[in-house]
Amino acid sequence: MSFFRFLISKAFLFQLLFALLAIVLICFLGLKWLDMKTNHDQRIAVPNLEKLTLEKASDLLEASKLMAKVQDSANFNPSYPPFSVIEQNPKAGSFVKEDRKIYLVLNPSNYRKIIVPNIIQKTRRQAEPTLKALGFKVGKVIYRPNIARDMVLEMQHKGKVVKPDGFLRKTSVIDLVVGDGSE
Repeated sequence: MSFFRFLISKAFLFQLLFALLAIVLICFLGLKWLDMKTNHDQRIAVPNLEKLTLEKASDLLEASKLMAKVQDSANFNPSYPPFSVIEQNPKAGSFVKEDRKIYLVLNPSNYRKIIVPNIIQKTRRQAEPTLKALGFKVGKVIYRPNIARDMVLEMQHKGKVVKPDGFLRKTSVIDLVVGDGSE
């Protein structure tokens, strides 16, 4: 019975009350410190950086006490100026805290160069989908006397002959010189 008598004694109740007050005080002080340290109530609106150059975007973010970090250069988008911001994360209008990194995706200066496939001695029916699948555009079809009808004899870009395994920018227009089927 001495254990139960101890649980209702003044010394035990005083120690229990003291421990509860210490826990409440430690939690209260800890939460106040966290609010101060993490800038809990601070909110900075992320500006819209779309179509701005990297330099202008960095200046605008610095003025807002935010940091710019270039994440990637995407595929070329002709509706945006070269070296301008295409995407940002977090999005414009989001609220962040001071010194937050804003990740930017930039527009390259132009389309990337890709290898021209070897479509010589292939039919026009095979050549056109191959070129389109790689991102090229098929321009004029020029017929030359040859026994093989619609067989690709050569490729041209802006009037110059293009060799297979050469490099051209994506979306370049390639003219096809094909046989007309005459002897």
